[in-house]
Amino acid sequence: MNFTDTHTHLYAEQFSEDRTYMVQRAINKGITTMLLPNIDLSSVDDMLALCKAHPQNIFPMMGLHPCHIGAEWQNTMQLIEQHLRYNSYIAVGEIGIDLHWDKTNFNEQRAGFTYQMMLAKELQLPVSIHSRSATLECIHVIEQNNVFTGGVFHCWGGTLEQAKKVIDMGFAIGIGGVVTFKNSGLQEILKQIDIKHFVLETDAPYLAPVPYRGKRNESAYILEIAQRLAEIKMLPLKTVAEITSANAERIFKIKAFTQKQ
Repeated sequence: MNFTDTHTHLYAEQFSEDRTYMVQRAINKGITTMLLPNIDLSSVDDMLALCKAHPQNIFPMMGLHPCHIGAEWQNTMQLIEQHLRYNSYIAVGEIGIDLHWDKTNFNEQRAGFTYQMMLAKELQLPVSIHSRSATLECIHVIEQNNVFTGGVFHCWGGTLEQAKKVIDMGFAIGIGGVVTFKNSGLQEILKQIDIKHFVLETDAPYLAPVPYRGKRNESAYILEIAQRLAEIKMLPLKTVAEITSANAERIFKIKAFTQKQ
């Protein structure tokens, strides 16, 4: 079985002491493809170095995370845009809107998200969308600007109705460690959606699944996420691996990207 982790921050400082071994653990367990969403300008060099070290397994995205959009976001965005225009990236991400901690910069976040969605549309790239406490706001940006780029709403936390709306717009749902949390409520939503709309992700080093909850997450833990999804959908683990990896390939065109490198 081969799995795809569609959202993992393996370049993060939490892996500084054992990064090589951590990546190899994932590959040994069948997680043969890992996609890295960028955070801001400070994360670019480490992300690209890791991709260069594992050119057949790890692939970069480029974007500015909503929690890193400040007063000078437009200056940062110019450099993000240069990266996207003149280098090869598998997607635009991690982008979106986050209203969980701070709503005071909502207008800046919305403007930054809109700009990056428009750029993704122009460059014909899928996106990885962060929509914490802001799923409806992200949907509005996509509809109002006609930016149906395809991609993933990562770490899904919306309602069933919102999930159906997102799917109708051509986006997939990212399923991570939260699906293993007993009281998350996510399980009941997933029962009512076809698995052809799901991709797997860890969001490592964050949101580790049970039984590792509260500890550092890593891509090898895709197996725990996949096993829980298999139980919810009453499918063999092998089928979950095949379908979710095929979904990731369809969205991100991973094989074609690999051949361009």
